[in-house]
Amino acid sequence: MPVTTTRDRILDALETLLVDKGMSQVTLENVAATAGVSKGGLLYHFKSKDALLAGLVRRLGERATDQLAQATAQGRSVAEWYLQTPNPHNDSDALELALYRSMVAAMRTLEAPHAPADDELQRALTDVMNSWKDGLDAEVPDPVQAELIRLAGDGIYLRTLLGLPPLDPDLHRAVITRLLNR
Repeated sequence: MPVTTTRDRILDALETLLVDKGMSQVTLENVAATAGVSKGGLLYHFKSKDALLAGLVRRLGERATDQLAQATAQGRSVAEWYLQTPNPHNDSDALELALYRSMVAAMRTLEAPHAPADDELQRALTDVMNSWKDGLDAEVPDPVQAELIRLAGDGIYLRTLLGLPPLDPDLHRAVITRLLNR
């Protein structure tokens, strides 16, 4: 069983507040109380609310990297991983469930008032999205095809995050086949 650090407990608490209650309940005091740490303990790890939210987004990137590594170790391509349909009810796959919860929480951070383009949360979101773009671009030589895969994958994931009905499995496979030129 992995060791849970104080930093992880704080990010878990933030994630729980975001998923269960939304951005309106995210205060440093609420996150600290939920994590079982003092506000000073929280501020030791994250210097501001923006740093806390950026930390959550960076962890999302780490979780995605872990899940992608597992998928490629099983012989799947980056593009296939990107086009997967997430399953929020798959309790048997801890990486998939953690990534899904992180995605929902990250989406909830967007409820925060708009910040300038140079803010820490915006940089963290941009870094995560660019890392996924870089993986697809390295694998798919045609930049237009890579962008189509990225856009389709984003739409598939967003559909699940919004709780919309899942795609028909046969149609989903046909989309993947077409996008991967098989």
